Amino acid sequence: MTNVEKLTRRFETVFDRRQSSVLAETITEAYNDLVKTSDFSELKAIVKDLAESQNRLAEAQQRTEARMDELAQAQQRTETEMGKLAQAQQRTETNIAAMTRAITGMTQELGGLSRSMSYSLENESYRNLPALLKSHYGITIDEKIVRLDFDGEEINLFARGHRNGQPIYLVGESKLQLDERRNNRRAAEAILNQIDKKAAVVQRRYPDAEIVRVLLTHYARPAV
Repeated sequence: MTNVEKLTRRFETVFDRRQSSVLAETITEAYNDLVKTSDFSELKAIVKDLAESQNRLAEAQQRTEARMDELAQAQQRTETEMGKLAQAQQRTETNIAAMTRAITGMTQELGGLSRSMSYSLENESYRNLPALLKSHYGITIDEKIVRLDFDGEEINLFARGHRNGQPIYLVGESKLQLDERRNNRRAAEAILNQIDKKAAVVQRRYPDAEIVRVLLTHYARPAV
């Protein structure tokens, strides 16, 4: 006997045959649609797994957030250090610029001092050179030794004179020091070439006169 028949007979004690049958069928169908106990157990297991997975995800998210916070702090420290480095670099650049200006100023001062000493050397030589040329080389200076621009060439020492009745022209340059140990050998060669160049200019103006080249220096090593 099916459940429907059993329920129908029980309902017939209260209801008529047709009502009892409808109630029995309705209750049976509703019961069959209900989830069985085993299904509830399986559903509970699924829900439990889902809850555990959610907990693990929450823990993982918490660890990730903690790591992100650590990374943010590390980035902040890095930015702070970079800021300090940038400030240090700026201070270094400022110091280098100041040192450069100071060195430039010293170089200019030394250059000015060197020029002043060169002028002093030339002026002193102008006073003493005529007597030296007269006593050692038989050259008489007819006019004052001067500096001048000659056909576009600047000549530091120029003078007219004569020797043995023949006209001569002094063409000279000055350099404070000629010392091969200080890499001045090339400078000495360069200044000699300059004198030759300036002498050639004067020679073109006075082709029949003797050009006497003069190099003034405060100190020159014998090797130079």
